Amino acid sequence: MKSSKRGVNISVNVENITPFGLWLFVNGHEYFLNYQDYPYFREQTIKAIQNVKLLHSCHLYWPDLDVDLEIDNLENPEKYPLKSKVMKTTSPQNFVRRVAVA
Repeated sequence: MKSSKRGVNISVNVENITPFGLWLFVNGHEYFLNYQDYPYFREQTIKAIQNVKLLHSCHLYWPDLDVDLEIDNLENPEKYPLKSKVMKTTSPQNFVRRVAVA
């Protein structure tokens, strides 16, 4: 998220983080990303979730989390049947693996 001067439109903003998901405000539209469909946000820090960038006016990127989302994915989820699933392994490094599931 980038701060801007007073009176200048902010293109992306994390409006709220709840126990169920997070609210984004992007280019005048509000989106709810629930943790069931977007599990990679569930156990992240507020700072990491709020560090979001809007690229090319249609692409959201969280550099601290290495997460990319297209605005079209939020507006038309039926076009994107694959869902992310976070799988934790029992390795000594507590490695977290993300996989797409249908």
